[in-house]
Amino acid sequence: MIVDKPLDTPLDFTPDAAPANRGAMIRNHALTEAKLILRNGEQLMIALLIPLGLLFFGHFTDGRYGITENHVAPNVLALAVWSSCFTSLAIATAFERRYGVLERLSATPLGHGGLLAGKAVGITIIATGQFLLLGAVGQLLGWRIEPSALQWPVMLLGVPLAMFVFANLALAMAGLLRAEATLAFANIIYLVGLMAGGIMWPVSSFPTRLQPLIAGTPTGALGEILRHWTSGGVTWTSLLVLIVWAVVAHLIARKAFRWTS
Repeated sequence: MIVDKPLDTPLDFTPDAAPANRGAMIRNHALTEAKLILRNGEQLMIALLIPLGLLFFGHFTDGRYGITENHVAPNVLALAVWSSCFTSLAIATAFERRYGVLERLSATPLGHGGLLAGKAVGITIIATGQFLLLGAVGQLLGWRIEPSALQWPVMLLGVPLAMFVFANLALAMAGLLRAEATLAFANIIYLVGLMAGGIMWPVSSFPTRLQPLIAGTPTGALGEILRHWTSGGVTWTSLLVLIVWAVVAHLIARKAFRWTS
């Protein structure tokens, strides 16, 4: 006959209601945001399939449409940042606001700041993955980078600034418009940025009167920064444009964004 021995230490069933570490909460939320984007067919198409298709199309057409072969890859990298940080974020956030997801998550220990931080880190993960994947494919297709020493800091500052600008504009749109309207306008603006926003074609290829206007857009500024990074030029003006847009876009987002429908 086996006799159970008493435990040396008593069990403590006192509830521990303390929230998890804030850094862990933000990290887990960021991973969830990234997974949701990758699982969504439409957002995956915008984030990866269209840029990859344009990368191959630009390579095999060999500059027939006004885009030099060595500019195809930086153009596509700019498009990838634009698609993830503006289009995907605006659409996802608008539907989360419509269905009450933002309202419920913001009431958790994650809070407003943690929720936005998680979204920012999630988008950064996606954009970094796009850069690595599209850059690797571009290298395989013959893309070569010849940057100047001065353009490296411009690129390293310009890309995060552009991501910040696009994300704030996306939140402003998602906070102002209904989900269906955001879906429609975000896709329209995506196409406008692609065709006439200085992403796929350099500013110099547009009519002279339109060049200052396109160079002053955040899409045009990002496109010029990445193209100069590839070809060895330096463009401080484009970096200044993004700095101004970062301030303006943040003020707009703070005023326009709403957590509830």
